[in-house]
Amino acid sequence: MASALLVVSGLSVVHAQASSTSGAATAAGPPVDYTILLEDGADHDAAVAAIRAAGGAVQRENPAIGAVLVRAQRAGFIAQVSAAPGVLGAVRSRSIGHLPAGGDRESLAAANAPAGMAASAQAPAATVDAGATITPSGATIAGAGIAGAAATMAGGTQVGMDPMDSMLYGLRMVRAAEARRVQAGDHRVRVGLLDSGIEATHPDLAPNVDVAASRNFVVDIPFDENGEVVDGPCEFVGCVDPPAYDDFGHGTHLAGTIAAAANGFGVSGVAPNVTLVDLRVGQDSGLVFLQSFLDAITYGADLELNVMNLIFEIDPWVFNCTDNPADSPEAQLEQRTTIAAVNRALDYAHRKGVTLVGELGFTHDDLGSPHPDPFSPDYPFGMSYTRELDNDTCLAMPAEGHHVIGVSSVGPSKAKEDFSNYGLERISLAAPGGYRRDGFGTPSYFSRENQILSTYSRVAATAKGWLTPEGEITQLGLDFGMVRQCVGALCSFYRWAEGTDRAAPHVTGTAALVISQYGNRGLGNPPAMAPERVEHVLLTTAAPQPCPTPRLVSYANVGRTPDWDAFCAGGTSFNGFYGHGMVDAAAAVSLPGGG
Repeated sequence: MASALLVVSGLSVVHAQASSTSGAATAAGPPVDYTILLEDGADHDAAVAAIRAAGGAVQRENPAIGAVLVRAQRAGFIAQVSAAPGVLGAVRSRSIGHLPAGGDRESLAAANAPAGMAASAQAPAATVDAGATITPSGATIAGAGIAGAAATMAGGTQVGMDPMDSMLYGLRMVRAAEARRVQAGDHRVRVGLLDSGIEATHPDLAPNVDVAASRNFVVDIPFDENGEVVDGPCEFVGCVDPPAYDDFGHGTHLAGTIAAAANGFGVSGVAPNVTLVDLRVGQDSGLVFLQSFLDAITYGADLELNVMNLIFEIDPWVFNCTDNPADSPEAQLEQRTTIAAVNRALDYAHRKGVTLVGELGFTHDDLGSPHPDPFSPDYPFGMSYTRELDNDTCLAMPAEGHHVIGVSSVGPSKAKEDFSNYGLERISLAAPGGYRRDGFGTPSYFSRENQILSTYSRVAATAKGWLTPEGEITQLGLDFGMVRQCVGALCSFYRWAEGTDRAAPHVTGTAALVISQYGNRGLGNPPAMAPERVEHVLLTTAAPQPCPTPRLVSYANVGRTPDWDAFCAGGTSFNGFYGHGMVDAAAAVSLPGGG
């Protein structure tokens, strides 16, 4: 089984293919990479010697969190090394954030459309700013030139809106236009995006992506151990994509919501003047390795980033449980180690001054009382079985990890998305994430404009068959919400999409504005602000949103079964659907007395 060498920020990082995710160890086969977590206060040299004695070849270390990446044979290694002095536990290199093959979360939403509603339904014709018009098919936009379409004012602290911004209910809901009249972001404020990458050549993103600081922490995996396609053929030598490159598309979409430039072209983000740093943790397929996640968090913290936008879950387990009786002893140990390792990384970033924002997730769970989990382990494919979940011992990581501002997702009417997780135990804020089923019984039901339109990777869209090599949108691309804007010969690509992952970037962008507005600069340094203070501003300036009436919401009218019913507990000031309220960028940057 082949592996490849990746050099990241001076570190030699070797990744090998993941092995089976449950059950007893099997016969020795090709070597596997493991993340070994040392105990707090362990004798480092003695622990590393014990790892080697157990058959582990040390590839490198992440000293920030006491993690060691090793390569070893598969049979019995986890049990053997975990019994070694100074070792807390071990996890096989495998995926977090897995999305279904052939698409991403919106693929499932389209497939589950209510009866009689075509998945390819498009938004009605609409006129947008700067003379740009969206066609009835929703496909191509021709607009005015970039120059002069959006004026930059007052030393770059205020900027205008972009041609397609009027179509974005998310920007209206968080009051982005009002916010940027006060603060559009300081370019020295840097936001790390842990995702599938950022297409830095996109015209709306190129001004704001720090390519030099960006890193790719993954190596492409063509096939899994059973011969199933994972990432497919490698595009670059050594199976290592360059930084600021995205051939899955998800990260580019989130990046646009956070910080697409207000340049008179396409869309703009909540914080259009801040800087994005691509911390790629996602494979081409949408998989993300635990080791990659840990490395990205600690790298970003050492880089002194201001904010990080996180993924939802640590796979192969949607929920990591410490001692679930349905799991093998080895699987229990791996999940315990995963929880500890992720929390160490989050603690490290928090101590370094990073504000951490994460989506609550898309499994329609009250995270204080989750449904049974039928999805785990989800890699390699076909390994899942149903587990009952004990809330005290089962966590969705990093969403339920330390210091994470948890975000639920709402549609244009402020209704909680049917698939958005919620609950008093973990929620902080609500934000617009797109909800195509919003407005049932009205003309807006299932319209594209109920979703979030943002930047999209041309490379990814072409690989998925959504674009032709010449950049024409295919019928499949229309079905999945692709939009093209052209100004002369310059064309760029966008996509309508929805999910809690689209909600969190609205909060991330607002956090970047808060730091830009109130951050301590000191001796000419870039703005910096303690995460606790950033969170306090976000929570206290959020727009309170009461629970719906009745509190028990049924989604039967949009085709969901009773297990999707959701009860909103709490009062107007804090409840399980909206937390402390809807994030409000304008209020967040307009505190009297400078915050």
